[in-house]
Amino acid sequence: MSGAVDLAAVKARNEAAARAAEAPAPGQYVLDVTEANFQPEVLDRSFQVPVLLALTSARAPSSAELVTTLELIVTATNGGVVLGKVDVDVNPRIAQALQAQAVPAVFAVIGGQVVPGFQGALPEPQVREFVDAVLQAATEAGLPGAGAAPADAPDEPVAAEAPEDPRFTAAEEALEAGDYALATQRYQAILDQEPANQEASLALGQVRLMQRLESIDADAAQRADSAPDDVDAQLAAADLSLAGNDVPGALDRLLKTITRVRGDDRDRVRQRLLEYFDLLGPDDPRVPTARRELTRALF
Repeated sequence: MSGAVDLAAVKARNEAAARAAEAPAPGQYVLDVTEANFQPEVLDRSFQVPVLLALTSARAPSSAELVTTLELIVTATNGGVVLGKVDVDVNPRIAQALQAQAVPAVFAVIGGQVVPGFQGALPEPQVREFVDAVLQAATEAGLPGAGAAPADAPDEPVAAEAPEDPRFTAAEEALEAGDYALATQRYQAILDQEPANQEASLALGQVRLMQRLESIDADAAQRADSAPDDVDAQLAAADLSLAGNDVPGALDRLLKTITRVRGDDRDRVRQRLLEYFDLLGPDDPRVPTARRELTRALF
């Protein structure tokens, strides 16, 4: 990780993200889930946005009341969460797989991880409280669609055009000169103007990693191993592993650390994991698994 940031790699990952963004998006936030579409509509989608599953039955009169409440709350999130309605009389294997004990019942799926919710038709304030908790967990786990903007929001600038931007040129010049502080300042200035600029965000993450590595010595991992509750030591050792291309080691260290710490320390580790997810990019097969582990630790 010495030298300049690999902006070509940043661009490649950004183009992959752009292709995903251009893919046909669901036009509704409430859908019928069946055994046939469970994989794409629930599991796959849950890596982008949290999915609520409402298990219903015509034999359970309170099902209709619960679905009505959920539809109102989910629609109000404007795409921040998706509701999947499952008729268990038609799709019994879904209920069996979820080990549902009664109907109606609600589950959440975040990053492929199923989280039990509640049974019965709760009052709207309690249902809303559960949905808020799901949204919070999804946001903390770094799901890109959690709390999404309206579906008809204007498109973000195409990231592939960013390198022609003089602001990027100035940032890259600072980077090539080895002035990490100035490069950080210039990339951050772009993000201050365009918070959703993916290329600036990815480049900034790499510059910050390189800047941190300047103060980390080769004994960081040994110190971290001898002090598992020392968050600073764990973060430094994880950075060193990532820089050495030991991605599994870096992710595993932080995922284990986040289960041992609380409060501000837990948030620092969470933020570093989210930074790693961004650096690795959406196509890295190790990211979904790590996201699931993070969700499990946080929820």
